[in-house]
Amino acid sequence: MIYGITLILLSIIAVPSLLLSKKPNAKELLDKITPYQGWIGVVFAFWGIWGIIQALLNLGMLTSAPIWWITWMAGSVVEAGLGFLLGYGIISNKLLAKNPDAQAKADEIKTKLAAKQGKLGIIGLIVGAWTIVASFLFMG
Repeated sequence: MIYGITLILLSIIAVPSLLLSKKPNAKELLDKITPYQGWIGVVFAFWGIWGIIQALLNLGMLTSAPIWWITWMAGSVVEAGLGFLLGYGIISNKLLAKNPDAQAKADEIKTKLAAKQGKLGIIGLIVGAWTIVASFLFMG
């Protein structure tokens, strides 16, 4: 359930226009988070990558709990993507600054993902909400 809640929060941070269209006074809260957005993104990027690795290592779950495994993988992919987009500045400066080839590849990935940021945010909200529901249905 916590995984779903964090995925929803990440999606809201990544696509603030979704929240601002519903609650205009949310801008104050989002402005407080903005200085930490890069670090939040880095944490979620690594957490998403770790989730993808864990899901692949537990591929056997696909036969016993396919819906849960697909939810896990989808959430991890969205987390990694949105985390990368939010944390790109820090990832670029701290990890890729000394390797121009890696920097160029990261720029290419960022360009592709940035075009899909809104869709990723919406998918993140849906998968996060489903994760909360599924945790009650399947794990309870």
